[in-house]
Amino acid sequence: MKLKERKIDFSNMSALIVLIVLCIGLSIAEPAFYSIGNLINILQQVTVYAVLALGVNVVIFTGGIDISVGSIVAFTGIVMGKLIVECGLPDPVGILAALLIGAACGTFSGVMIAKFKLQPMIATLAMMSMARGAAYTLADGQTITGYSDGFRWIGVANIPGTRIPVQIVFMLLLYVLFYYVMKYRKFGRFIYSIGGNEEATRLSGIDVDKYKILAYTISGLCAAIASVILVAKLNSAQSTAGLDYEMDAIASCVIGGTSLLGGYGSVWGTLVGAIIMFVIRNGLNLLNVSSNLQKLVLGVVILLAVLADSLRNRKK
Repeated sequence: MKLKERKIDFSNMSALIVLIVLCIGLSIAEPAFYSIGNLINILQQVTVYAVLALGVNVVIFTGGIDISVGSIVAFTGIVMGKLIVECGLPDPVGILAALLIGAACGTFSGVMIAKFKLQPMIATLAMMSMARGAAYTLADGQTITGYSDGFRWIGVANIPGTRIPVQIVFMLLLYVLFYYVMKYRKFGRFIYSIGGNEEATRLSGIDVDKYKILAYTISGLCAAIASVILVAKLNSAQSTAGLDYEMDAIASCVIGGTSLLGGYGSVWGTLVGAIIMFVIRNGLNLLNVSSNLQKLVLGVVILLAVLADSLRNRKK
């Protein structure tokens, strides 16, 4: 396990070097890129996707995949809006309900995969459709707005006396927590072990099914947390929220060095991967590159990251 952790650190360095080179290049091409305001803006844009990717990363560590998280963002956001705005319940009650529902959606996918042996892609595809359908049904085409200032605090407030948004600090604290759990607790060791060799892990006496279910539960929970931040930021909950977010979350993991085969990757690498994606988008916007061409560029970046992952796996 120690050897694997050292490899993960090298992966972190590779992604970090790419990020530094990108920032230097964009700063030369467009000086406005390097302004404090623009850098804070990038991190604000990253927050929701980075939190989402945090949960997806845990699933990928096990060798699985979760494509339902974008729909769970929409579903939990609508539930939260219904309870807080339309039913008049206290903000903490609505937030807690959203977190529990997000975790429950993840648990359902995990049970289908671990106990009923469905392929992760199929199980989470079904959850993606169910969660999106539930969001459309509950919202009935309406956008839910009108949240209190207290609720919106996490999405729009700054740390007192600074220009640092609260949402960025909250995101970093989540990453610190996940880093500690994945590196120093048995949960993290078991998750990596399942992705590295599931059968050997099972034969060693570890309850593989339990930890797989926990991984998907965490992914659903992170989707709900991302939804809380998104709704607070936009002051609205929509059934169309989260479209294609799962693709950005998975791409962040892969760009950050996480192997799609499982057992290899890191928490901080995922954050760097998410930042790389939004640095590219921000830089291309500043350079007045069309949105269609931006999609092409990001597609190439993701392809290169997957190819690098494939070459690394062949080497291993």
